[in-house]
Amino acid sequence: MSDELKSPEGHSLWTGNHYNEGIGRDDIFDKLREECGVFGVFGHPDAAGLSYYGLHALQHRGEESAGICTVDTADNNKFSYYRGMGLVKEVFTKDNLDMLSGDRSIGHVRYSTAGESKLANAQPLIFRYRDGDLGVATNGNIVNAPEIRRELEQGGSIFQTSSDTEVIAHLIARSPKDFVTAAKKALQRIIGGFAFLIMTNDKLLVASDPHGLRPLAMGRLGDAYVFSSETCAFETIGAEYVRDVQPGELLILDSDGMRVDRYADVGRRATCAMEYIYFARPDSDINTINIHSARKRMGQKLAHESFVDADIVTGVPDSSISAAIGYAEQTGIPYELGLIKNKYTGRTFIQPSQELREKGVKMKLSAVRKVVEGKRVVMIDDSIVRGTTSRRIVNLLREAGATEVHVRITSPPFKNPCYYGIDTPDRNELIASYRTVEEIRKEINADSLAFLTDSGFIEAVGGNDGAYNRGMCLACFDNDYPTPVDEEAEKSCSC
Repeated sequence: MSDELKSPEGHSLWTGNHYNEGIGRDDIFDKLREECGVFGVFGHPDAAGLSYYGLHALQHRGEESAGICTVDTADNNKFSYYRGMGLVKEVFTKDNLDMLSGDRSIGHVRYSTAGESKLANAQPLIFRYRDGDLGVATNGNIVNAPEIRRELEQGGSIFQTSSDTEVIAHLIARSPKDFVTAAKKALQRIIGGFAFLIMTNDKLLVASDPHGLRPLAMGRLGDAYVFSSETCAFETIGAEYVRDVQPGELLILDSDGMRVDRYADVGRRATCAMEYIYFARPDSDINTINIHSARKRMGQKLAHESFVDADIVTGVPDSSISAAIGYAEQTGIPYELGLIKNKYTGRTFIQPSQELREKGVKMKLSAVRKVVEGKRVVMIDDSIVRGTTSRRIVNLLREAGATEVHVRITSPPFKNPCYYGIDTPDRNELIASYRTVEEIRKEINADSLAFLTDSGFIEAVGGNDGAYNRGMCLACFDNDYPTPVDEEAEKSCSC
């Protein structure tokens, strides 16, 4: 290991959990994977308990691992942490939560977009360096991490994980400056979309990337500050939403309270469009826009742009339900629960053969025969990635007796990979990048297919009228990335 940064294995708490790598990764669905979720607490006597419930509310953003790190100011600023593979409720017990004493914490739920699914990559990442302990949790992706990593390794740094989050810890540790200055310099070096929680024995730093690609909100619970990837977590713990952390902003919390600083000027505002379409929970607000309401408007715009006469409208659970309601309200076609999701199949469902794999879709999603039989169905979904999922769902409806299946998608065609923390296939695996809408329709066996237009999506979400694309990143649709990207470089995972 390098002299400047060491892993504190054996220090405080550590899980002995093991995980079968690859379980849950080869899903029967080809849906996009959530990125990660972060949750932080400053100034509450039960910081770990709040983080547990906050992370539970963010579980949809990552199901592979969970972790919490605390600082106890009443016990000489002691660092404690616990991480494990699996869901929040599987990783944490009352006993290990009770051992995480402290009034400050950072927590994380992870889905690895490209990095290995193993305990070493579970966050928060914890290190020892010359000034004490350092914990880092992030949601997003650092585009230039491979370049920085090579530079650091040539300078003697030894990396302990395959996560690109580790580069910021090394940049901080190698700097001769004070911690805050070192962190600002480190943040200025990295390019990408990210929301960081960085904690030492006496400080908590909160930072959003200069484009605001990844969501991050601030709330209050009494005198305590709380931070979360989504506002739905505030409702869970009874906190009050204050505001979103602004692009390029750096919040510094210590014994003197909270100071607001900046490490970068605001770039082109570009919040990830897929947060509105798919990732965020319907009860969350991003940039003060409620997700459920935005999705309803997407459905209404779809009805304006691509009406089709039918008997019922149904949505693919769960992210498309709001849009299906909007489509039904706009058209007057009845909304029905034509598809039901089985929530108990679990992350570790594995198909031992191709035959069972093909049948396995019915274990996660079922068509309600008495609802769709003999009906012309409008099926609302949020996106088409490879096309295999859409084909399976269309065929489910047909097997249940639907006479016609018309597919309407609440996003524009997904043509380009994401480099900011979403698990997307290579461009040549994205069906919309090499096939026309009519060709995709035939591939998924639908009677008709239509996507929401770029302009329709932008209008439906709303947002800042004065900002380009109303402050959203649509690169996965229009190939207009807000930062420089190297499409030939291997994508690394900060989560």
